[in-house]
Amino acid sequence: MSDGTLYDRLGGEPAVGAVVSEFYDRVLADERVSHHFDDVDMADQRSHQTKFLSAVTGGPMRYEGEEMDVAHEGLAITDAEFDAVAEHLDDALREFDVDDADRGAVIEAVEEYRDATVEEA
Repeated sequence: MSDGTLYDRLGGEPAVGAVVSEFYDRVLADERVSHHFDDVDMADQRSHQTKFLSAVTGGPMRYEGEEMDVAHEGLAITDAEFDAVAEHLDDALREFDVDDADRGAVIEAVEEYRDATVEEA
């Protein structure tokens, strides 16, 4: 692992943006979770997610969206759906040859938002 933040090791904004684009291509192709994005402006969502991923990996962009629990309220996201989305993120990172340790660190950072995202009854 080289020096710098996880964001730097991922390759900065261009690389994070490419990962996010690949990630959403996978998510939108997955019938288990794609319905959550039926009425979403995906260009805006990809930009928003790039900022979020930047923020959680130590990059300069700051996440300025709603709190996670507010943003996901009423979406009835299940643990299984969260797992599917996390798997797509891991696969997107793997597609860009992100090493195991850094992929694990990204997934760990995102996992911290599970409780605020999942709304199982």
